[in-house]
Amino acid sequence: MNSYYLNYLEELESEAIFILREVWAQFQNPVILFSGGKDSILVTHLAKKAFYPAKIPFALMHVDTGHNFPETIQFRDQLVDKLGVRLIVGSVQESIDQGRVAEEKGKNATRNALQITTLLDAIETNKIDCAIGGGRRDEEKARAKERFFSHRDEFGQWDPKNQRPELWNLLNGKYFEGEHFRAFPISNWTEMDVWNYLLKENIEIPSLYIAHEREVVRRNGSWIPNSQFLKLEPNEEIVTKKIRFRTLGDITITGGIESDADTMEKIVEEVSTMRETERGNRTDDKRSETAMEDRKKEGYF
Repeated sequence: MNSYYLNYLEELESEAIFILREVWAQFQNPVILFSGGKDSILVTHLAKKAFYPAKIPFALMHVDTGHNFPETIQFRDQLVDKLGVRLIVGSVQESIDQGRVAEEKGKNATRNALQITTLLDAIETNKIDCAIGGGRRDEEKARAKERFFSHRDEFGQWDPKNQRPELWNLLNGKYFEGEHFRAFPISNWTEMDVWNYLLKENIEIPSLYIAHEREVVRRNGSWIPNSQFLKLEPNEEIVTKKIRFRTLGDITITGGIESDADTMEKIVEEVSTMRETERGNRTDDKRSETAMEDRKKEGYF
């Protein structure tokens, strides 16, 4: 007698693959938003599974702020070459040079919000009707409001009060001229689910997630990496700590945690004891109580 029992990781995988196939069925020119972080790596791996033995039918799109970890860009290029997929890069620096956005100044300056204009320009230029992201509902309260298919208006903006119902897994991808969608196939995954799956599937990840020695400075309750973009205050000191990163963003805003987790197994064990969300060390999310939701309404990931 055949058994059709799926464990919880297989159920999550099956749901994500279903959503990815629905994206391909309902949209004309979808892409995967690829940051080089674990969630976008997971989505790309799931897309590979969803359409095997054919190649992934989506291009990868990366919004390059110019303040990335060098390890992230190296990993991105190696993966694109390995998969043989097309890479679309939107440059925040080009947006600045063209006067589309103005760079922030000061100690806590970040290019994070500037990505919105670059992303929306890239979506319009490349005529993208659906951008697939690795957002998860457990990350942040604003992301908990997302549907699998997240409608964006003709200005690329998100209205959490005006989203389509998704009853019985019926996904509505209808849109008017100029509008587009974001799709979130791993919405129901948790950070723990992601790490357990990465371990089970033996998926390669950037070394930044593994505990390693790095020069850092203590700022806003986090260990911020030393880089050419870091401007030290008189009372700040560069020290060397063994740290790892739970989430990856710009090198200027991504805080690390002190850790000895230098294997995937140790990371899974460490995450199981965490009581703070992985975005708790992102300084861009500490600007206000509604920082993430405000950015998302304007067109953020």
